[in-house]
Amino acid sequence: MYAAHAILFFRFKETRQNYFPVWENVYLIEVADGEDPETKALQRARQDEGDSSGTLTYDGHPAELVFVGIRKIISVSHISQDDSLTSGDELTYSKFVVSDKTSLHRLARGEPTTVEYCE
Repeated sequence: MYAAHAILFFRFKETRQNYFPVWENVYLIEVADGEDPETKALQRARQDEGDSSGTLTYDGHPAELVFVGIRKIISVSHISQDDSLTSGDELTYSKFVVSDKTSLHRLARGEPTTVEYCE
């Protein structure tokens, strides 16, 4: 099993866009031996594209969700011997750098702060 990180953004339909709201969706991808997880991840991510039959908005702007790409694919780290998905498995991870302890604590609380994303 893999965790596939897909990047999608909201494209405004009726106004000039001066900012780009981004979603990073993480999909659990299961493949058979020899199958490419990226192919399945691409297929899954493209299912989220669209405008919800014209009803999707972002900040009051009519919008559509557009798939940009697969940022990374990580093999799930199972704690069980049989590779079954279970509580405690590490599905994915991200690496950040923050400038100080205040920023670190803000990040841990889910509050806005500046981070440098590392890959």
